[in-house]
Amino acid sequence: MTSADLGLLAPVWAGTPVEEMTGDAAFLQAMLDAEAALTRSQAALGQAPDSAAMAVTAASRAEDFDLRGIAVRARESGNPVIPLVADLTAAAPPEAAEFVHRGATSQDILDTAVMLVATRTVAAVLGELRSTADVLGRLAAEYRDTPMAGRTLGQHAVPTTFGLKAVGWRSLVLDATDRLAALRLPAQLGGAAGTLAAFETLADAPGSGGDLAKAFARELGLAEPELPWHVLRTPIADLAAALAFTVGALGKIAADVLVLSRTELGEVAEGSAGGSSAMPHKANPVRATLIAAAARQAPALAAVLFGALAAEDERPAGAWHSEWQTLRELLRLTGGAVDAAAALVEGLRVFPSRMLDNLHRTQGLVVSERLAAELSGLLGRGPAKRLLTDAAERAASRGLGLAEVLAAAPDLKGLITGDRLHQLTDPAEYLGAAAALVDRALERKAS
Repeated sequence: MTSADLGLLAPVWAGTPVEEMTGDAAFLQAMLDAEAALTRSQAALGQAPDSAAMAVTAASRAEDFDLRGIAVRARESGNPVIPLVADLTAAAPPEAAEFVHRGATSQDILDTAVMLVATRTVAAVLGELRSTADVLGRLAAEYRDTPMAGRTLGQHAVPTTFGLKAVGWRSLVLDATDRLAALRLPAQLGGAAGTLAAFETLADAPGSGGDLAKAFARELGLAEPELPWHVLRTPIADLAAALAFTVGALGKIAADVLVLSRTELGEVAEGSAGGSSAMPHKANPVRATLIAAAARQAPALAAVLFGALAAEDERPAGAWHSEWQTLRELLRLTGGAVDAAAALVEGLRVFPSRMLDNLHRTQGLVVSERLAAELSGLLGRGPAKRLLTDAAERAASRGLGLAEVLAAAPDLKGLITGDRLHQLTDPAEYLGAAAALVDRALERKAS
């Protein structure tokens, strides 16, 4: 039986593109990419033969290495780079072997590999987020004027529109897009203690270490590091914050879908719902459920990564090491949540008639705010509030419409007609600036 992690207990990312992009093989290839890029950068600056750069690059193929063996041997050294360097050195031709990992430290390679994996994963996530925002934009426009109950603390508050809710979801998705697109993910190159001393010695030219760091970043398509960041973990913290925000933003969409798709509400439904092992009638909102699960895990993972900021000396014991699996899982949860969200909104079914039915369930109580403003002009604020509070209690306890109760109120005789009361208690007539807010929000474009 294989011991590989195939995502059996992680349905949010199992089988999605992010699984392969963040798998062990992807990280191994990223470490090899970093090693090869380092040798190529040294060759470009005349610090290694071109033939060595070509040979190391040719040898840096993840499929040619014993991944499991490297993982097990990493227990002896505390990180996988040390056994990988030994294997890469052995795989390179003798004349190129001395140029493998020349002047670098293990953290240079592993941090750079993490940035490579993150860059590749974030690019894919951004593509799906932009697609999700496009779909939500279409939903918002289509249901711009569709009334539904606004709910606060689980109860009907005042009417809103589904278009406003959908454009709010879109706004969160665009916020996540902005944060991920703004990330600056740099290469790492500092040598043993972040001084670039070995690279200066190898090149026998002051300042050449800095030139090499620039060339290294350029070779990999990563941002140029201002300083070696072995213990200056801003890139990891920024990445953690953006990923956790993204999952949380999608979690808001999932939370709303989970509520609105309840049997007793039935205002939306997932287009392709999941079944139950015991109840044939069930149509479970599986995608929303998976996103919600991811949203509950992401903050704790981000907290671990933020905790690693407090790192002692020029390289800490344990803080850096705590990041690897944590960040990988956060990348996976983000990619899986985005994949689920894209499918969820694309197939989302919306039921305006059910929204309207639910909006009328309180028989006018949902617009008591509007009535308070109208009646205050007739009776004064205090008397209007007392009248409405009493009328609302009587309407709710007797199952009557609010307009019917108010029409019989002695204090309103001759002051307002029954037709006007019915108009004032129509929820669809009290949507405020919802439509204008949707229009304004739809002007925002994805970054």
